[in-house]
Amino acid sequence: MKILLFANSDWYLYNFRLGLALELQRRGIEVVLVSPDGPYGARLRARGLRWIVAPLQRRSLDPLREVRVIAWLWRLLRRERPDLMHSFTIKCVVYASVAARLAGVPARVGAVTGMGYVFTSTDLRARLLRPLVRGLMRVALGGSHLRLVLQNADDVALFRHSRLVDVRRIRLIPSSGVDVSRFTGCTAPADHGDLRVLLAARLLWDKGIAEYIGAARQLRAAGRRIRFQLAGALDEGNPASVPHASVEAWAAEGVIEWLGHVEDMPGLFARTDVVVLPSYREGCPKSLIEAAACALPLITTDVPGCHDVVRHAVDGLLVPARDAAALAEAVARLDDDRALARRLGIAARQRALAEYDERSVIARTLAVYQELLPAAATARLADLVH
Repeated sequence: MKILLFANSDWYLYNFRLGLALELQRRGIEVVLVSPDGPYGARLRARGLRWIVAPLQRRSLDPLREVRVIAWLWRLLRRERPDLMHSFTIKCVVYASVAARLAGVPARVGAVTGMGYVFTSTDLRARLLRPLVRGLMRVALGGSHLRLVLQNADDVALFRHSRLVDVRRIRLIPSSGVDVSRFTGCTAPADHGDLRVLLAARLLWDKGIAEYIGAARQLRAAGRRIRFQLAGALDEGNPASVPHASVEAWAAEGVIEWLGHVEDMPGLFARTDVVVLPSYREGCPKSLIEAAACALPLITTDVPGCHDVVRHAVDGLLVPARDAAALAEAVARLDDDRALARRLGIAARQRALAEYDERSVIARTLAVYQELLPAAATARLADLVH
């Protein structure tokens, strides 16, 4: 049996689906990974995985170029003849679904992990593209041999009400899971000393970067001794990318400490007291789940995806989106009440262990595969699910 995983970046495959790929491979299933070129491709190959470079450009809006990408996928699928194709993010799901239907791939799984730039941005270009993307999705997501995997209840409701796909084909699997043995309990915030606050995300405006900077400035002006850290790389392939010059200016101003890309996230969490994600919308934010597994208190926005992970005043604090003042108030609250921060962190880890263990997520994903594959093939997956 052969399964092909297709994503819009090698970084995504390595950070979010490596566990799934390795588990499939361990069970004797041939795995083919497909994404645009990038530095993580070598890491995938170093783990013994087969990786193919796709001519996909994330920022491209050129219709002819996009048609050529779909044609390239069709040729790839005709050559590889996978039993199942699993694609991630809206653009990849749409293109892969069209190409797979044309190539006669028996089974298709599309995972929409957040609604992306087109649905979250208020830019004129995003608003103009929205109806077109919806139309393409209706065409691409048809057929009984497809399952659409969503990560939060809000996205399920959105797809149900918009009639983009038959609701009987939708499956809810929160997050891509985390390795809870790697992300373990961290040191609780001390009663005294500078509070260490961290935002770890790709540097995109819709992650709430502007609000994070605004909150840091407000608390600095109030005389608070709080260290605001920003961990993440620039994502120039995304229309919502924060300019490099802006990040450097904030660091030079002393508002934040920019750490850039951090490889050792468990180590960074061990040097953190509070994790913040003021995003405008998410699928199911992995950074929050990893921080929760480390018993860190969370502050995030009351938006789809984020409020699925955090229950207000139970395992974190929720604030309105696009509200720097509310974010500053929540950070100040945990700065003043370190005991509350510790209680929230303990509760966050308990929930991460119960609901977001990567092993459970992989098993649920393979159960979706079983729905689509012939009985002879699904017999090879049975041990994974059970």
